[in-house]
Amino acid sequence: MKYYFKPLLFSIFAAIILLGCGSSSGVISTPIENIDSSPLKVSPLTDSEKKTWSHLDLATDTIPGMSVEKAYKEIVKNKKGQTVIVAVIDSGTDIDHEDLDDVLWTNEDEIPNNGKDDDNNGYVDDIHGWNFVGDGYNEQLEFVRLLASGDKSNPRYAEAEAEYKSEYQKYTGYKTQYEQILTQVKAADDILTSHFGKADYTKEEVAAIKTEDQKIDQAKQIAQYFYSNDIESLASAKKELTDGLVEINDRLNYNLNKNFSGRKTGDDPNDINDMPGYGNNNPRPSIKSESHGTHVTGIIAAERNNSIGMNGVANNVQIMAIRSTPNGDEYDKDVALAIRYAADNGAKVINASFGKSYSPHSEWVRDAIKYAAEKDVLFVHAAGNDSEDIDVAKNFPNDAVGTGPEVADNFITVGALTYDYGSNMVSSFSNYGKVNVDVFAPGSDIYSTMPENEYDFNSGTSMAAPNVAGVAALVRSQYPSLSASQVKKVLMDSGLPITTKVAIGKNKDVKSLAEISKSGRIVNAYNALILASQMANSK
Repeated sequence: MKYYFKPLLFSIFAAIILLGCGSSSGVISTPIENIDSSPLKVSPLTDSEKKTWSHLDLATDTIPGMSVEKAYKEIVKNKKGQTVIVAVIDSGTDIDHEDLDDVLWTNEDEIPNNGKDDDNNGYVDDIHGWNFVGDGYNEQLEFVRLLASGDKSNPRYAEAEAEYKSEYQKYTGYKTQYEQILTQVKAADDILTSHFGKADYTKEEVAAIKTEDQKIDQAKQIAQYFYSNDIESLASAKKELTDGLVEINDRLNYNLNKNFSGRKTGDDPNDINDMPGYGNNNPRPSIKSESHGTHVTGIIAAERNNSIGMNGVANNVQIMAIRSTPNGDEYDKDVALAIRYAADNGAKVINASFGKSYSPHSEWVRDAIKYAAEKDVLFVHAAGNDSEDIDVAKNFPNDAVGTGPEVADNFITVGALTYDYGSNMVSSFSNYGKVNVDVFAPGSDIYSTMPENEYDFNSGTSMAAPNVAGVAALVRSQYPSLSASQVKKVLMDSGLPITTKVAIGKNKDVKSLAEISKSGRIVNAYNALILASQMANSK
């Protein structure tokens, strides 16, 4: 699962066209009424709040965070707890990062770099985890693999054909639009740079422009429109557009390319018993832009209070880095074996910030989830970023077939929240489902680690899941007697039962959290520790 791809600049592009025609007005729909009794936060978030909002407290800060700092201040205090191994099954993780290098799991039964499988677990020199993708990076989406196979007897073949046509047209359109916007932004930036005689002109300087020159006035309007959409400069806009084009081109050239094959491990991905131990022992990113796993890992476990970067949710964890997700859809074989690897090597929490709508070997993954449950491992999964009801739309991995009976009670699915408490609290991209989504947690604009000692904001249910995995690890650290299923119950029962009506899905339907998730709650670390204490002491 990649970060949520948001074509936000398309509305800006439309506005630029309108500005060129002399129009400057628009209609904004009336917000849905907030019926909850808690006050809305009306002042903008400070820079500090933006970077830490997921750790803040709703009652104190009027921000729907998880009360992490309150939990440490009032409950955890100096109690370190028991070390918990958290497996991050994801893209590559920068295990050399300044904020992650001290929170890594190390396989003490393996002698580093001797080319032998010292612990006889089937993986040679697996010191900090394993890389099931090997030297691969780009990959097709699963429905494209189905089309490439030519198997028209598959009951979803026609569905895959229709989806391919829709997606290819959509991303071809995105490519054209981004290129057009980028051309206009570059031209506007060049005009303003020439006007001011410098490239680092400010918003205030742009606002003060008074001119009869139509080109300069047009450039001013373009810049001001970007400023009004929280883009601080045209240089930032150019970077966002350029980065967006990279993702769009990847989608067209690799993910949607029926003639592309990216697998480099030499095994048969349709045979789970073929080439045991394939891949390699390097779970790091293959290129710097492969940042998903690093960002997810930081949310869970970035070293706390070390005066650099940011704080992870959990304070006493070891991260097992497992690379299973390429730049495209992961293979079911890799996922199933990654889950089993984590369970066999001591993980007590697995974070799975990935997903897809086609899964030809979903039974392999369900069997692995059941195996993890037998090993007392909690599996935290991101709900997905398609703005869909996944009680209806297919979404994998899952611990059940559709909305049928669950194979185990260790699987918790997480939807995403924004910091905008009220009717817009659920992230616009987040999937939902009364049966298949358990809880919601912060997932929009989350600040965390990025490769090569960098930090940045990203959005997605991919960010919501590790927030919950971090709370789960904190609970398991402080109350190790609780089982995985008990921790799941703690997370679901201790969350804040928000009654605010929220807008969800592509049609902005108005629902309560109780109508779009099993618990109707947002995860809260402070309450989770209180309930965990009560549950542990009642044993």
